[in-house]
Amino acid sequence: MHKLGVEEWLISAVMSMYTGAKTVVRTVYGNSKGFEVKLGMHQGSGLSPLLFVIVMEAISREFKVAVPLELLYADHLAVIAETEDELNERKDNVESKGMRVNINKTKVENVRR
Repeated sequence: MHKLGVEEWLISAVMSMYTGAKTVVRTVYGNSKGFEVKLGMHQGSGLSPLLFVIVMEAISREFKVAVPLELLYADHLAVIAETEDELNERKDNVESKGMRVNINKTKVENVRR
């Protein structure tokens, strides 16, 4: 939010909504005991889609500078590189920005012209 120029009072308001927040898991056997949400966004919150869009916009702006060709779709990022070394360098760059690359979901395609 800072990177997109959102005013500090609004950032503080959003942070106060998340500080100490608890949630439960609803199952067919009833609700779980409440537990604190320490990571991620609150599922079901009306604010979550907006926060997701804000985060993806900040990430998109960051990668438009770092990666010449990028494709964003929902919460996926496709990085295009010409060599394996360049791809590894870009993966490291992605991780240095705070994103986690799930190697199990990573796919490398070798496309020749």
